[in-house]
Amino acid sequence: MSTAKQHAAEIVSTLRQQGYQAYFAGGCVRDLLLGREPADYDVATDATPREVMQVFPQTYAVGEQFGVVLVPVSSGVTGVSASHSVVVEVATFRSDVSYSDGRHPDEVRFSKDPREDVQRRDFTINGMLLDPATNEILDFVGGREDLKAGIIRAIGDPERRFAEDKLRMLRAVRFAARFDYKIDPATMAAIQKLTTTIHQVSCERVREELTKMLTEGRARRAFELLDATGLLPEVLPEIAAMKRVEQPPQYHPEGDVFVHTLLLLEKLQGGASKTLAWGALLHDVGKPPTFRVAPDRIRFDGHVEVGVKMAAEICRRLRFSNHETDQILALVANHMRFADVQRMKQSTLKKFLRLPAFDQHLELHRMDCLSSHGQLDSYEYSREQLRSMPPEAIRPTPLITGRDLIDAGYDPGPRFKEILAAVEDAQLEGRLTSRDAAMEYVHQEFQV
Repeated sequence: MSTAKQHAAEIVSTLRQQGYQAYFAGGCVRDLLLGREPADYDVATDATPREVMQVFPQTYAVGEQFGVVLVPVSSGVTGVSASHSVVVEVATFRSDVSYSDGRHPDEVRFSKDPREDVQRRDFTINGMLLDPATNEILDFVGGREDLKAGIIRAIGDPERRFAEDKLRMLRAVRFAARFDYKIDPATMAAIQKLTTTIHQVSCERVREELTKMLTEGRARRAFELLDATGLLPEVLPEIAAMKRVEQPPQYHPEGDVFVHTLLLLEKLQGGASKTLAWGALLHDVGKPPTFRVAPDRIRFDGHVEVGVKMAAEICRRLRFSNHETDQILALVANHMRFADVQRMKQSTLKKFLRLPAFDQHLELHRMDCLSSHGQLDSYEYSREQLRSMPPEAIRPTPLITGRDLIDAGYDPGPRFKEILAAVEDAQLEGRLTSRDAAMEYVHQEFQV
């Protein structure tokens, strides 16, 4: 038994010893029935938050008004090593009266009835309870049948469930993609009716759901479902705009920009880094606004530069961190440079190969090629160059610094950058190998 499961089971046992009802609840029950190891364990109980906090001396009342208390291992639960940073969410049975903001209930009424509690949950496959002592399943919503049939179905009235929390529409898509399930027709119809209300959800929550879709190993299916539900033009209109934007068949026999992007998303592995995933999604985002039919072929002049600006706006809108934004934009900005990699000067090539997280650039290029013409010559060449060059050849210690220029009589200023860059290029190309040679080069090429 995993530490997390053992900890959660001990919490259930402790609560029951105190006379309360308690069960595993939600996604962990679903995953256990599917034979998967849950990412975390949640417990549902009829103990109120105050009663839970009395039973467990060290807790975090992160959502006490909504009946949610976090119980860490160090809270005194017996039989579990305190060296593990395991936290279990313990939620009180409740019913929610209304959701004016489309996220939080206006009023919470605690309940003693687990049947009442599961009715407020999102989907039937997430609405089951489990007794860890006996493995008995309490299923009041038909979750087991939908799990077997592969169906994502809202509990009760779908429109009401989505009105309570608009993010559930994106979660329906994500679960359907992750498990390769179908969305129940009534649930799908409710999403299609309510798509415009997704804008009530915070940008951060939308970003996190989209990131999970991109990194759980079923990104193509997720974006096909976003399109089918009508959510795609609401959350990422720039991606919806790729549909029916044709490409030159000699380079892109696969079809339009949207089809190409879907093929690329299909190659994203589960657990891919979020920056690679978003870089893959956005690498051709600049093509729709730059599309034109030239005499020789379809062209997308300047699509990289336009794409970088568009990607920057998307990252700003979804509130990515500066670090994540920089890497996503770098992937968009550099994805076409592989076409020239075998013709690059050594200095240019080495600077290219030492881009931060270059493995992501390389993987994006591989997926890009396999989603279009299938030619991997530049990919293999880049890999071979990386393999054959020692790190000190790609990023050598500078032969001279600004201090050397000052000592030689040069006045500090913008010119320093030009001089040092020229020396570095010569060093990378093997034309300069010592400080003395570098200073002689400077004296010849740049007058004091």
